[in-house]
Amino acid sequence: MPRLSSVCAKGNPMSITPMNAKAQQQTTATPPSAPARRHVDTLPYLLLLPSIVMICIIELYPFITGLLYSFQNGSLLAPGSFVGLENYLATFSDPEFLYSLGFSALFAVFSVIGSYLLGLGLALLLVQNFPLRGLFRVLLIIPWILSSIVTIVSWRWLIQDQHGSINVLLSWFHLGPIFFLSDTRWAVVSVIVIKIWRSFPFMMISLIAALQTIDGNLYEAARIDGAGRWASFRSVTFPGIYNISIILWILMTIWSVNDFETPWLLTQGGPSNATESLMILAYKDTFARNTVGSGSAVAFISLIILMVLAIVMMRFRNRE
Repeated sequence: MPRLSSVCAKGNPMSITPMNAKAQQQTTATPPSAPARRHVDTLPYLLLLPSIVMICIIELYPFITGLLYSFQNGSLLAPGSFVGLENYLATFSDPEFLYSLGFSALFAVFSVIGSYLLGLGLALLLVQNFPLRGLFRVLLIIPWILSSIVTIVSWRWLIQDQHGSINVLLSWFHLGPIFFLSDTRWAVVSVIVIKIWRSFPFMMISLIAALQTIDGNLYEAARIDGAGRWASFRSVTFPGIYNISIILWILMTIWSVNDFETPWLLTQGGPSNATESLMILAYKDTFARNTVGSGSAVAFISLIILMVLAIVMMRFRNRE
């Protein structure tokens, strides 16, 4: 019987060896199949769809409608013709708008500063350990959780010109009444003070949360270095709450400019338009004067101003 090697040599010039067989298997192997497509679960998107539709109806549709109205000269009952930027140009040249813009800026600046300083002072106090600390925290939140209408009407009852509780108390000491709502200067002060009173609890709660995240070892290190209370606040406390402070300033600015109920329920923009904010002007133009185009223009100018302020403040925060 002939040897296998000789037979293979006669039939094939290359002899079959284990190495050649392995190479042949590798060359004849089938290419790897393409990876299977990942299955996308559509159920979460379907569950979110009703909410997305509602947001579009409630938010997006009025936004687009108001934007279109700002370029028209129509009324609430009849849409007008396209007038381009005429409403915006007329708004910028309107003295009433310029005064409302100034009051809104004044109202926002003092509301932000007052509520932040008051909230920060109380937050620094309430992070300390002392008896009944939790009770004081709860009591100081009340101005924030109360309904805005209840709060403002209660304040109006307190500061009425003739029969308000504060003026009645002043009369007991033979002091003249203060016309909180009918005097232009006192009306501005009253609106700002009530806004601060309504807003400081939110500042306080947020700053308490931020203060509790600061490592106590930093204060110990500052104390070892000989830093006093002010130096510790400047080098440890404020840097620790800086980021949340920027967010609070942005939110409070937006809420103050968009605040309609505080000046409206107290003075309805009076006396002599002394407390007329941009939102009150937009309301009067739209519903009282039936000039929807002008009211929409005022509202969108306010939106643009707030967006620019928010972007600038966020960029300043990122740089720091």
